Amino acid sequence: MGRAFEYRRASKEKRWDKMSKLFPKLARAITMAAKEGGDDPDTNAKLRAAIATAKAENMPKDNIDKAITRAAGKDADTFTEVNYEGKGPHGVLLYVECATDNNTRTFSNIRTIFNKSGGQLMNSGGLDFLFSRKAVIEFKKPEGMELDEVELELIDHGLEELDAEGNECTVYGDFTDFGRLSKACEDLGLEVTKANLQRIPNNPTEFSEEQIAEIEEVIDKLEDDDDVQSVYTNIA
Repeated sequence: MGRAFEYRRASKEKRWDKMSKLFPKLARAITMAAKEGGDDPDTNAKLRAAIATAKAENMPKDNIDKAITRAAGKDADTFTEVNYEGKGPHGVLLYVECATDNNTRTFSNIRTIFNKSGGQLMNSGGLDFLFSRKAVIEFKKPEGMELDEVELELIDHGLEELDAEGNECTVYGDFTDFGRLSKACEDLGLEVTKANLQRIPNNPTEFSEEQIAEIEEVIDKLEDDDDVQSVYTNIA
C-alpha cells in the first residue's frame, strides 16, 4: 500500500511538473496568435489551432481566456518568434522554434545546450531546404464516416496526405493551406485534437537506440527551456 501510494504521488507530481512547463508555452502560443490575427477564433485559424491544442492537453478554459485577453495588453508586444538551427549528437539535425521576450537570454541558453551536447548552432536558414513546413491536423476517427470520404472532402482544401493509426488520424498539407484545411476539418464535424504548423524532415535518418537515447536527452533539455515552443529533428 505504501509503495502504491508513493507511485501515485510520483505519477501526479510528474503530471503537475509537465503541466507547469507546458501550460505557459500553450498560453504564449495563444497570446501570440491572438495578437497576430485578432482575438476571434472564428476568423483566426492560428488562434483556433492554438486553442484546440491547449484543450487537447486539458488546459483549463480560464487559462485559455486569460491568454487571449493578454494579447490586448502591453506584455504581448514583448514576445517575438525566433528560430535556431543546428546539429546535435551523432549529427542529428535540430530545428528549435522559440517565443521570447529576451533574445540575448534565449540565444545564450540554446547555444549552451548545443555546446554541452557536442553539437553546434548553424546560420539561420541553413536547414530550410532539409525540412518542409506543413499544416498538420490530428483528429479522432469519425463515426459514421469512411476515411475515404473524409479524404475526398479535404483534397479540395489542401490535403496532401492522410494517415490513420487506430482511432487517431492525421492529415498533412502545405503550410499555406493551414487555415482552409483546418476549417474544412471543423466543417466536417471532425473532433480535432491538435492543429499546428510543423517542420517535417525531407530525408529522415535512421539512428541506433543508443544514439536516439543521447539525442532525446538534448531534446528534453531544449524543451525544458521556457522560451522553446517546439523542437524538430530528422530522426526517421
